[in-house]
Amino acid sequence: MTDLPLLSLVTFLPLVGAAFILFVRGDEAVVARNARNVALLTSLATFVLSLALWRGFNPATADFQFVEKVQWLPDWGINYHMGIDGISLFFVLLSTFLTPICILSTWGAVEKRVKEYMLAFLVLETFMIGMFCALDYVIFYIFFEAVLIPMFIIIGVWGGPRRVYAAFKFFLYTLFGSVLMLVALLAMLYVAGTTDIPTLMQTRFPYEMQLWLWLAMFASFAVKVPMWPVHTWLPDAHVEAPTAGSVILAGVLLKMGGYGFIRFSIPMLPEATEFFAPMVFTLSIIAVIYTSLVALVQDDMKKLIAYSSVAHMGFVTIGVFALNQQAIEGAIFQMLSHGVVSGALFLCVGVVYDRLHTREIARYGGLSNTMPKYATVFLFFTMASVGLPGTAGFVGEFMVLLGAFQTSTWVGLFAATGLILGATYALLLYRRICFGKLDKEDLKALLDMSPREIAMFVPLILVVLWMGIYPSSFLDPMHASVVHLIENYQSALAAANGGSVAAN
Repeated sequence: MTDLPLLSLVTFLPLVGAAFILFVRGDEAVVARNARNVALLTSLATFVLSLALWRGFNPATADFQFVEKVQWLPDWGINYHMGIDGISLFFVLLSTFLTPICILSTWGAVEKRVKEYMLAFLVLETFMIGMFCALDYVIFYIFFEAVLIPMFIIIGVWGGPRRVYAAFKFFLYTLFGSVLMLVALLAMLYVAGTTDIPTLMQTRFPYEMQLWLWLAMFASFAVKVPMWPVHTWLPDAHVEAPTAGSVILAGVLLKMGGYGFIRFSIPMLPEATEFFAPMVFTLSIIAVIYTSLVALVQDDMKKLIAYSSVAHMGFVTIGVFALNQQAIEGAIFQMLSHGVVSGALFLCVGVVYDRLHTREIARYGGLSNTMPKYATVFLFFTMASVGLPGTAGFVGEFMVLLGAFQTSTWVGLFAATGLILGATYALLLYRRICFGKLDKEDLKALLDMSPREIAMFVPLILVVLWMGIYPSSFLDPMHASVVHLIENYQSALAAANGGSVAAN
């Protein structure tokens, strides 16, 4: 297995399935059935293959593993360079885990242009995996930008009534920030003479240049997270996206920003990171408190969960820039946890939306009487979202708060208010949907979850419990990489301070 180009196989296997779907022929029903089956089998095969990465991963080293390097543009120092460490391993697994669940959720939910829908998802999976595996800045940028295209199509073609507006808003917001990141890439190539990410991590850029480079990257990563105040594209995108699109958007695409901060901003621009950390804390605290309050007054289920995602990702950015081991490991764990839990909550919304075709909270009530299985599953993921001990949500939030208090008591205190607000809006949503008087005739006739819908949620429930009860199986592989990141950051700051002292 070690001789195989495992990362390339995992990355590009979905494209093989996409190629098969291209040649599917027959009447509309046959094409739809075959396209779904091929997409599901391909995504399952990709997930199984990605598990070999976890099995063969050595947690004792911080070095990149499963490395593949082929010359591409040698005159520019640009190569096809792939590899993963403890930080990127689980983001690859998150992408391969959620994709088959998303495809399974489309049965009955997407009836038009099914072939093209499946094609878009498989292409999107390749771009997501490739971005987390890339060890060359140009390769990373290509995958980072390419993700926008299939997601733009998924929202714009299969979305709700205002899908075109939401798709263009999503595309333009994220593209604008990414253009500035391209400028940063060119500047770093000019100074360092290479786009190799491990080499750039060891390159020390001048302080003034670091400030500008950091701001250029921040413009891109902050929109992707998204941080306040550049978060306004997210509620619109979620509301208009089909259910599977919302799952991938919340589950994986929001993690691209947090991953970018950890992979680029901190190791490559340590002095600028230290300088701008207070600004990030301020924006993150506003995001946690403000978007939680906004979530409280929403009347659309998807919009409420979308605003809760902004609040949860505020925790992540606080953890990333607290710059100690507990906080960064907690932030990575929180991203993984949020990817699974928020994806499951959007699937919960999709289940009732497929029956009544409305997301208005006021239209529901008393579903615990007619849909007890659904109410149980929805309660489980609501509890995970608010951080119930024993679930994945608790571990990440606890570690982030622990690390934040080590850095600043005030940051930790303000961040902790998000836990109270988060429990408030999540439990209010659950009460309004599942409890109360069952006084609407159409609600009394609703059918409980089908075997296919139960099959979607079982793996998500198991993973949430696994992460909550045995978190060390996820924390141990990332430990060496996080410690290495912090040590390099601190040594770079010490060298810079020593140099300034010597100069004075």
